[in-house]
Amino acid sequence: MNWLEALLLGILQGLTEFLPVSSSGHLTIGQELLNLNTSAADNLLFTVTVHAATVLSTIVILWKEIENLFKGTFFTMKWNPEKEYVSKILLSIIPVMIVGLFFKDQVEAIFGSGLLIVGCCLLLTATLLTFAYYAKPRKKENISYRDAFIIGLGQALAVLPGLSRSGTTIATGLILGNKKESIAQFSFLMVLIPILGETFLNVIDMIKEPALLGGIGAMPLLVGFLGAFISGCVACKFMIDLVKKGKLIYFAIYCAIAGAITIIFAL
Repeated sequence: MNWLEALLLGILQGLTEFLPVSSSGHLTIGQELLNLNTSAADNLLFTVTVHAATVLSTIVILWKEIENLFKGTFFTMKWNPEKEYVSKILLSIIPVMIVGLFFKDQVEAIFGSGLLIVGCCLLLTATLLTFAYYAKPRKKENISYRDAFIIGLGQALAVLPGLSRSGTTIATGLILGNKKESIAQFSFLMVLIPILGETFLNVIDMIKEPALLGGIGAMPLLVGFLGAFISGCVACKFMIDLVKKGKLIYFAIYCAIAGAITIIFAL
């Protein structure tokens, strides 16, 4: 992988991590289009790098909200809205933690199953976004514990390549009747802990087994990181504003077209 390929894939990761079109599915498609024959070690190292970049972009864009939650959770003994919000986030990540701890091998096998599964999951993403667009909002004042857990189940299912994490969680929240502004922010904040945890575990694995470090080189990794971070900042801010306006149907159409083309290409 050279620096230009790393830049293109980094930008692709940063944009699609927050847009409801599946970053994992688009990375798979991007690697196929670029005809990259990278090793498993190189893929792991690059994935860890760009995921760290998108986590950083989330923190930058939502810094004020994260700072308020941190202060309200750790600098007061009283039960308050910040503690309640954080407890809902922790509840929402239980399903994806279970998948990551007990079904990691099965998930990795699905990731290596080619473009057909990506295309099918993109069609599923399009279906979810369409349902969310036409759902009649009840505009709940706050995300309930029940809704937080159900949204977390959606995030766990979105480990499948082509099934958008942000699209699935946002669509699930909207279908459950939550406000657009609330669910967009909750969706982006709830992913921080799982991605940080996954990144940490991958780093530990690479320390234990230096062979997993691969041979991409420092320059492509740096360029990929910067590309993912900058595009991630843009996409995160853009997506929050877009959800407020309720324009998810355009992404549903895109996912449907991309999914159909991917399936045709895979057959």
